[in-house]
Amino acid sequence: MMELSKSGCTVFRSNAGKVRTYDGRNIVLFPKGTPDLLGFRHADGKMFFIECKNDIGRLRSDQIRFAKFIRQFPVLYGVARSVDDALEIIEGK
Repeated sequence: MMELSKSGCTVFRSNAGKVRTYDGRNIVLFPKGTPDLLGFRHADGKMFFIECKNDIGRLRSDQIRFAKFIRQFPVLYGVARSVDDALEIIEGK
């Protein structure tokens, strides 16, 4: 997140699913499958969605569905396994 911010982006960490509070209320977060990071480039306002995985991490079925959905729009999307991957995604590579 820090490197993306240094590269002229505003970045948010998303949390998906539901959380139950100590008093029993449910809080609904982003839908399951929503990527870990989302934000926009300052230069042109272009939105991006980045799923973060380690070297062996695989996309879950809900993450695959999100990827298929979001690719139909003119936003940047990708799976990052490193900081360099994330920077390439925001550069549109």
